Order: sequence, then C-alpha cells, then structure tokens
Amino acid sequence: MTGFILATKSKQSQMFDDKGIRIPTTYLLTSPCYLIDIKMPENDGYFAVKLGFGITKNARKSVQGQILKAGIETPLRFLREIRLDGYEVQTIEEEGKKGISINESKIFIGDEIKPSQIFKPGELVDVSGTSKGKGFQGVVKRHNFRGGPKTHGQSDRLRAPGSMGQTTTPGRIYKGKRMAGRMGNDRVTIQNLPIVQVDDTGMLVKGLVPGATTGLLEVKNHKK
Repeated sequence: MTGFILATKSKQSQMFDDKGIRIPTTYLLTSPCYLIDIKMPENDGYFAVKLGFGITKNARKSVQGQILKAGIETPLRFLREIRLDGYEVQTIEEEGKKGISINESKIFIGDEIKPSQIFKPGELVDVSGTSKGKGFQGVVKRHNFRGGPKTHGQSDRLRAPGSMGQTTTPGRIYKGKRMAGRMGNDRVTIQNLPIVQVDDTGMLVKGLVPGATTGLLEVKNHKK
C-alpha cells in the first residue's frame, strides 16, 4: 500500500489489544491536510507532492500565494514536500484539475486528504519528526557511558568520559569521537509502527513517535 500525510502528535496513551496485552499508543491528528501542488520530473526534475497542514492566523505572503493558487482559502501553517520515488502513485487530470490516484482514491490539488482514504488498520507506517531538544549533555546521558568508579578514593570522576586520546602519535582526538555536546533537536524516523485505528481526522498507531506534543510529523507507508 502507498500512503503519506502530515500530522501532529496529539496524545500518548495505552490500550489492550485483542490478546489482552497492554500496548503504548499515540494519536496523530491529521486534520486539516491539503494537497497543494505536484512536482513532476519533466518540469522540476523530481516527483513529489506538496502538502499543506495546520491552521494559522497570519500566513506569510509567499505561503499564502501558494495556498490561494491551489484554491484553498484556509491559511495553512506548514508546507512540506514528500518525495514519491518508489511509491505506486499515478498522476491524473480531469476537467482541468491535476491530481494523484492512490489506493483507488483520487485526490486533486486543493482537496483535503483524509487518512481513512489511504490508510488501513494493520498497515505499517514510518513517522518522521524533530526530536525534543535536551541542550548540552554529558557523555553518560548522551552516549550511555558507564562513568567512573563510585568508590576507592575518586571524588569528581563519576560521570567523566575518561581517557580518550593517544600520546605522541597521533596526538589528537579522532573526528567523530563520542563526547559531550548538544543532544536532541534532530530529525528522527521511527519505522514499522502498526496502525491500530483510522478515522477522518486522525489515526492511532502502536508505539511512540518523536517530538513534543503538537509537533509536526510526516507519516508514510513503510516501503522496505
């Protein structure tokens, strides 16, 4: 199956499956999400769709122009492109309107995309988002270092990284060495999350997704 949509992380909870096993769940709010434009290889050099998501009061003029061109009067907050390389998506044109055909559903530019059109319970999806920023952290929290001994006379080496370099040769720290630094605020993708429930405004997936509540997420069917 092929599917893609923008969403926000709504709430995390838990439920019991058919076997009575408690599982963690996350509800992804997908409304409103619109198809803004279609990027074609012959014109743009790649095949992708541009989606608009969320409602805002003050949209930038550059964003507002793209939204009005698609025939949408709702001011949208986010615009994102999703590449369609490897997906089974066909472009269509009816009555002068361009659109895509996906999972036996036709979606034209300016139409709202509903998850119930393209997703079904039991399918696997990949969810991408920006993880929570945790600031400057040490090696114990950032890289799961064990730390130093707690006894035998040590007083300030408990969470220190320990020896990390060589002597005269090469006399420097190798690039990529695991050290203290900024943690989080990275793009993270969680793969193979099963869909538990789907409706017209969102979906419930098994597991946890990256980012804080109300954070923007990209949801795509798992291709591997």
